[in-house]
Amino acid sequence: MNGARLAISWLTVLPVRGPDAVDRAAAGRAILLAPLVGALLGTGASALLWALTRAGASAALAGLLVVGTLALLTRGMHLDGLADTLDGLGSYGPPERARQIMKTGGAGPFGVAGLAFAIGIQAFSFASLADSGRWFAVALAVATGRVAVILACRGVPAAPGTGFGILVAGTQSATAAALWSMTTVGLAVFAVPHCPWLGPLAVILGLTASTILVRHCARRFGGLSGDVLGAAVETTVALTAAVLSLTVQPV
Repeated sequence: MNGARLAISWLTVLPVRGPDAVDRAAAGRAILLAPLVGALLGTGASALLWALTRAGASAALAGLLVVGTLALLTRGMHLDGLADTLDGLGSYGPPERARQIMKTGGAGPFGVAGLAFAIGIQAFSFASLADSGRWFAVALAVATGRVAVILACRGVPAAPGTGFGILVAGTQSATAAALWSMTTVGLAVFAVPHCPWLGPLAVILGLTASTILVRHCARRFGGLSGDVLGAAVETTVALTAAVLSLTVQPV
């Protein structure tokens, strides 16, 4: 229960209080449950998208409002992590310099451009999914972003001076990563009923892209940080939703 409370308090603004003391064991349990929190957020996002379109909002407006709502429900920390990560990657100099730029709190040109693309891709993809009635696909994309966190917290050391990274880096096992990935790929078969291969492809591409991003960031920054985890979440959601929204003729 402590792991579940910590996962919800970390990853959402829901009024759930986590345990008073958090060590690596508790942090690992919370990260292990992150996909369930993602499923909760995804279900809410799908329901809101459906309600907005039924109320007469255009699909584009509804998609943008859903992305904004998700940002509010997660304190905007994943988007902030994406912006900081891109500013760090766009900087020159050693890892220490990149980490210093990421900690400044401001958003540079790379971060602003990345935010615009991520928000835009997610909003338009959600709009396309709403137009085609793929409500489960919306929830799946949001949940897959949290599965990416499981993969990121395996086999990558923490970056120096990163409190959150030290708590969660290396806490996930190969078994946990494989089970969550396979479960998500299996459920993705139902995301696009007339094209059952498109959902698994979207999940695999999303998780693969985020894994490559995390490994590259670990080399560039000297390890894993909370900002990199946020970037992995937003990148995975955007790419997974974009592929799920493709118009593919049934075979």
